[in-house]
Amino acid sequence: MKSILCGMAILAGLALPSCQSEKSAKVAAATKTESTTETNSPTAAIAADAKPADAATILARPQVPILCYHQIRNWKASDSKAAKDYIVQEQDFRDQMKMLADSGYHTILPDQLYNYLNYGAKLPSKPIMLTFDDTDLDQFTVAAPTMKKYGFKGVFFIMTVSLGRPRYMSKAQVKELSDNGHVIGSHTWDHHNVKKYAGEDWVTQIEKPTKTLEEITGKPIHHFAYPFGLWNKQAIPELKKRGFKSAFILAEKRDDTDPLYTIRRIIASGYWSPRTLHNSIVNSF
Repeated sequence: MKSILCGMAILAGLALPSCQSEKSAKVAAATKTESTTETNSPTAAIAADAKPADAATILARPQVPILCYHQIRNWKASDSKAAKDYIVQEQDFRDQMKMLADSGYHTILPDQLYNYLNYGAKLPSKPIMLTFDDTDLDQFTVAAPTMKKYGFKGVFFIMTVSLGRPRYMSKAQVKELSDNGHVIGSHTWDHHNVKKYAGEDWVTQIEKPTKTLEEITGKPIHHFAYPFGLWNKQAIPELKKRGFKSAFILAEKRDDTDPLYTIRRIIASGYWSPRTLHNSIVNSF
């Protein structure tokens, strides 16, 4: 049920001194404190008379690096070579987060990105977005605590059919992530390919799962990630009708008419060292 590119069930070595870990966390926390409300608030820095940008203006703005993670766990003997591309081992993930903190990156959330793209709102220096697809339990038990160490927040795109199943998050854990300042996004009911939707599929795959997530979190759900990173033009008006402000693909060309519904991400490969990840960020955005 995981994606080919952004969600299939299963489908390293910038070794900075360990004694720097505590320092990195303190620096990240201090930097976060110094960041102003203007750059960190999802609704700040928008002029009262600001008008939404046209597609050309949005496309012309520098892209914010967005990483897509799936499983955060150690490899098993049964994992295939292809599967390992979607499984970032626990220490590798910790090293990657430390690299981002040491490199001065600040995590942002989807409303901040939306306001930047649509209204030109300011962002913190070296913004980056961390996204997680498919509801895997290790995102809650490993990724979230590691991110907390550096003051990072992320976006968790939830596939609701998996809630409460073994190796997946429970409703209570999803709510805890939301309560702790992370953003919960929609990722369909059972990861069905959006390109194949017809008739009631929009209700089954989009409306009902989104309402479920809103009931769990007590917050509106405005952001969506396409299963497999696959989309078509027919999907965009359907998402708009259902109140979505943005939707995320993978490393494909953005739509010239509706770039807010085709925001690019790159998959953080399980084979990448922190240095390789940093180079990919620089080269991809």
